Amino acid sequence: MPQRKLDVVLDSVKRLLRVGATANLVNLLHKQHPADLAQLFSDLPEKDRRSAFALLVERNSKLGMEALSELGPEAGAALLADRSAEEIVKLTQELPSDDAAAIIDYLPETLAAAVLELMQKRPAGADVGELLEYPEQTAGRIMNPKVFALSEDMTAGEAITALQAARDVEMVFYLYVIDARRHLVGVVSLRRLLLVAPTTPLKRIMTTDIISVRADMDQEEVARQVASYNLLAIPVVDEENKLVGVITVDDVIDVIKDEATEDVYRLAGVSSDDRVFTRPSESLRKRLPWLIVNLATAFLAASVVALFSSSIGYLPMLAVLMPVVAGMGGNAATQTLTVIVRGIALGELTWGNTRKALLKEAVVGLGNGIACGLIGAVVVMIFKNDVMLGLVLGLAMVVNMFIAATAGTLIPLTLRALKVDPALASSVFITTLTDMFGFFSFLGLATVFLRYLKVE
Repeated sequence: MPQRKLDVVLDSVKRLLRVGATANLVNLLHKQHPADLAQLFSDLPEKDRRSAFALLVERNSKLGMEALSELGPEAGAALLADRSAEEIVKLTQELPSDDAAAIIDYLPETLAAAVLELMQKRPAGADVGELLEYPEQTAGRIMNPKVFALSEDMTAGEAITALQAARDVEMVFYLYVIDARRHLVGVVSLRRLLLVAPTTPLKRIMTTDIISVRADMDQEEVARQVASYNLLAIPVVDEENKLVGVITVDDVIDVIKDEATEDVYRLAGVSSDDRVFTRPSESLRKRLPWLIVNLATAFLAASVVALFSSSIGYLPMLAVLMPVVAGMGGNAATQTLTVIVRGIALGELTWGNTRKALLKEAVVGLGNGIACGLIGAVVVMIFKNDVMLGLVLGLAMVVNMFIAATAGTLIPLTLRALKVDPALASSVFITTLTDMFGFFSFLGLATVFLRYLKVE
């Protein structure tokens, strides 16, 4: 829905809630797509959000839960957390198993346990418990176990009949073929199935070169597989190659969005679940630790400046210009770091092409340093009428931006080798390094050539 129309609907919802026009409000909500309802819920104040959701789920539980699923598991769980376990079990039955599992995982621990206990007593609820047994951010956690599969002994006509009779399965993009022990042995496209004679055995028309993922594979790698092979769905198998579920492209899009958000947040030292309207106390708890780490590293940079305090006292202009060198190095490092972390996340950067990437970034850093250094040197020469000070500034920028580009490449690669998330820890080290080398190169060169600098 266009944003302008969404704003109009949002204003209408707020007004109808305020005047208590329940029937009109329900009628308005019923006309909205689940994704648009999710956006409306996220834009409403918490009290109005709860009232609107409660009203919608009371009149149309299916639409209400679809909107809740679109809202996201954390926000969705928050809207269900004040309900009883029995109510939650009943409502989550409106959702696919993978969406229900994601929401239950965010419920308070005691409530989630009670919900799962009740679900185990229902045939359809066992799937949710099984999904939650897989580690977080794996294929098993996001797959739908209700996958449509056909026996390899079937004919095309029997397969079409089985497909027509199928109920309550994930969207059928491909038809997976299994043997008697449920091993995944082939895949048939719907187009191929409809073009052959009804008596044709599936064994003759199925493709045995199958792209599948293990249930314990990281969800980010699953997304890469789907994107690389342009798939609409990908089957999930266990360690014995038995078909256990399917992941569709809509789930993959959510994974890509979540992983991208997580990487961007971590580059800034922010928790991936910190949102615009997260409680201030919660945001404080999540952000403060990394700020304290940054504070500690800032003192390291300050200690470098302290080494040259006499030079700064002799020529105070050094204190004015040294943030320029450090700041430009930090900006250059952030650019390199962003490109490298993205390359690692997308699988573009491997150990085999690391040297090539390092050489490229070093050349870019050197080129940027020369260009920015020349501009900085000319500015200082013109406004301060000091050629030597301009040359010192320019040379320091060349050195620091070259180091920034090199470090921006090596640090995330080293962290990956140490099994540490490059997006989470790289920025702290990069900031410290560029500040320290920036101050050291500029103030060190200024100290060496101090007698040639003009004292005001």
